[in-house]
Amino acid sequence: MHITFSTKNRYPFIDKRIKEELFSYLGGICKNLECNPLIVGGHKDHVHILCLLSRKIALMKLIEELKTHSSKWIKTKGQSYQKFYWQNGYGGFSIHLGQVDVLKDYISTQEEHHKELSFQDEYRVLLKEYDIDYDERYVWD
Repeated sequence: MHITFSTKNRYPFIDKRIKEELFSYLGGICKNLECNPLIVGGHKDHVHILCLLSRKIALMKLIEELKTHSSKWIKTKGQSYQKFYWQNGYGGFSIHLGQVDVLKDYISTQEEHHKELSFQDEYRVLLKEYDIDYDERYVWD
């Protein structure tokens, strides 16, 4: 599964100070739920998680666990993270095994990628690639 979600209102909470530790923490949550993480990455206002979804958990429950635990955790990391929240929604895309290496490369180069493209534009591209109809009024918060 390719999972992506952003911070509330795309606020750039994910700075250099917390980034790697947050990605490790999210990967640990996946691992504890038997959803083997292949890579976790992102940029200032969002994350991407590529993992194998366990048969023992629904995607919605995995997302709930990821957001709830990481949000509580990050608020313990200092005053500048006290108002941290994730957006309400998320994207969850199943991918073909042949796309794993391409997606791992894409996730590992997020900083470079986002010099040219915002998360919102990136997410619109993903929705289009997966042929998902959406209404802008309900995608962002």
